Amino acid sequence: MDAVVRTSAGRVRGVARDGVVSFRGIPFAAAPEGPLRFAAPAPAPAWDGVRDAVTFGAAPPQPPAMPGMPAIWRPGDGLDCLTVNVWTPALGAAGLPVMVWIYGGAWFSGSASQPGYDGALLAGAGVVMVSFNYRVGFDGFGLLPGTPANRGLLDQAAALEWVRTEIAAFGGDPGNVTVFGESAGAGSVTVLVSSPATRGLLRRAIAQSVPVGTITAEEAEQVTGLMAAAAGAEPTREGFAGLSPERILRVQGVRLPGRDEGITPFGPVIDGELVTGQPWETIGEGRDVDLICGFTHEEFQLFAPATDPAVIDLAAAAASLRLGPDAAGAYRAAYPGLGETALFSVMMSDALFRMPSTWVAEAHARAGGRTWLYDFAWRSPAFGACHALDVPFTFGDGETPMAAWLLGSPPPADFAVLSEHIRRAWTAFAATGDPGWPRFDLEHRSTRIWDVPPSDLPYPLAASAEIWGRDGR
Repeated sequence: MDAVVRTSAGRVRGVARDGVVSFRGIPFAAAPEGPLRFAAPAPAPAWDGVRDAVTFGAAPPQPPAMPGMPAIWRPGDGLDCLTVNVWTPALGAAGLPVMVWIYGGAWFSGSASQPGYDGALLAGAGVVMVSFNYRVGFDGFGLLPGTPANRGLLDQAAALEWVRTEIAAFGGDPGNVTVFGESAGAGSVTVLVSSPATRGLLRRAIAQSVPVGTITAEEAEQVTGLMAAAAGAEPTREGFAGLSPERILRVQGVRLPGRDEGITPFGPVIDGELVTGQPWETIGEGRDVDLICGFTHEEFQLFAPATDPAVIDLAAAAASLRLGPDAAGAYRAAYPGLGETALFSVMMSDALFRMPSTWVAEAHARAGGRTWLYDFAWRSPAFGACHALDVPFTFGDGETPMAAWLLGSPPPADFAVLSEHIRRAWTAFAATGDPGWPRFDLEHRSTRIWDVPPSDLPYPLAASAEIWGRDGR
């Protein structure tokens, strides 16, 4: 059955199925092409008649997420990627809570059209579920003279403006918006919570695996210079405007000399406006936004297969992470019985996600914000409690290609049980501001342990936090 909704730019037609109406590929901004390339998002042009909103819009330009994986963007797809998707259980309703998903992908890849991000199950629980595309890689986060920094984050803010203006027509309450995201999406959440530019656009937030830090303007300029040299272009707006998207993709896999943290050379650039510091330095500015923050217990296990155990040097790794000279020994003492490879995985889990997530929760609570912390400890047969494992649990679909890779196929029997717990907590938080477990504060440090069954315990990474804390992090 079709359903039609009127937006400010024109009418859109969605599809009703199993009690949920979905709308896909609605423009929230103009295509970033021609004079709008490398520009801030501009308003979407209006249209006449009824626009079919039954298929996702094009993904933003990007290479395959991993070698051998199918490309989700091809040159023929173009640049018209700034679209939003809505799932609603009740078009005629007034004031349903709204949940807005921000995908991860290391600031380098990702799209709202990925199969694992279908919002129908969450919408069926009584929320209006929204997802959208934002520019990634150099298009979204490359620094060029005469262009705005953090274009990908500006896209996100524009999508939230669209939600505030349009979501009531889909049955949602524009005053009760929860943003949630994983990895780079969680990093985005921290910016949106902290920034004065997004005040009033969100009420609550869920940050699943906050990634390490931000990029300085000097580092971003260095990335631009390395890419320009590789492409044979000038490091200017005009120089890059002359490069096709696929040419830029071929040269954007550069590495910053001396920077071992992170997975790609892109991310939020400290521009003094939208991004003013590290997430844990600025999150207190969003103390009025309720926050759930957490990590998976074995984050680095997703990346461990690419690490050669023969070249692991724990002391060198600690030094590259700017830990003190006694850090390697401190890890060995804190986690007795683990070999060097396992200790390296623990250290990198801390560096990349577990400590940043912890620091964000601590800083938000310290500023007086309502804060909840979790540790996703359920272990998959293939990768343990690895990075991104919580995503299929969040959306309730264990059959997508990514879920099958992480969980096995079919998924373990207790997948559905834990997924139901998490989805109930997330939607309850969006509706009421209470996910159903004790708040995190600096005295009691209560932490939800996501496993079967879930439990609430004191913060489980005290040993790692002590190692990192002794260096003033």
